[in-house]
Amino acid sequence: MDAVKGSNGAKYECLLFDMDDTLYPMSSGLNSACRKNIEEYMLQYLNIEESEVPRMCLELYREYGTTMAGLKAFGYEFDDDEFHAYVHGRLPYESLKPDLVLRNLLLSMPQSKIIFTNADREHVAKVLKRLGLEGCFEGVICFETLNNPPSEQTKYNEEQEGNGVFKVGESEPEEGAAADMAESDSDGFHPRSQILCKPSVEAFEAAIRIANIDPKKTIFFDDSTRNIVSGKAAGLQTVIVGSSVIVPGADHALGSIHNIKEALPEIWEGEEGEQLEQVIQSSAVETVVQA
Repeated sequence: MDAVKGSNGAKYECLLFDMDDTLYPMSSGLNSACRKNIEEYMLQYLNIEESEVPRMCLELYREYGTTMAGLKAFGYEFDDDEFHAYVHGRLPYESLKPDLVLRNLLLSMPQSKIIFTNADREHVAKVLKRLGLEGCFEGVICFETLNNPPSEQTKYNEEQEGNGVFKVGESEPEEGAAADMAESDSDGFHPRSQILCKPSVEAFEAAIRIANIDPKKTIFFDDSTRNIVSGKAAGLQTVIVGSSVIVPGADHALGSIHNIKEALPEIWEGEEGEQLEQVIQSSAVETVVQA
């Protein structure tokens, strides 16, 4: 699928959004609840020593991008769907409320908009529905998009037809992106990791290929500093969300996703054309003169 649509010569052609703690604040409590569920899964289903679970959960997350990826790398065997169902299936989604302000902002942006998340597709669907953001994104790149086994790609493509999730097989590397990551240790990731996810640069490169976007004309929004660093390494323009301070690798900083229009008015320039640019420049000159 070609995610790039004409935007009247705009500086940016695509907006790539992380979802959790980016489209909604961390204060929602989903992040801490998710971590608690992961630790419970490790204890109850993987029989990991209780005293080791918190430390191991954090260390695997830091080393492999997600705790799940780290567990797989260390040889723990479990079903991906069952893991996601346990970890995300009991989250307090009711804490998320419809965000009409964000919905209107997204719908007013002339560029293609894509979700890029490590989460599974069911979690994505639930979050977007609770936030009232259904129909705001042209596609979703999620866990299944990057990690679907080649033998199942045809079935997956058929299941996702028309559901707003990018079809894995369209721009997938011949040997599979996850396999490429398993042979690479360029980010300091364990070479045996079979799960492709942020913050590995390979995950970003795979997302760029799948969405068929020009990284130089794409802005990436995320709340994680390490994801921002990798996004920049992959050639994307980057925005750290949830921080008023520029972090390493970030081109812009947003205290809240709701501040996007004030911080990045150029997103809308393609919609208004040269007239908007002239208005902005005129306002700037007027402000200087009055000062």
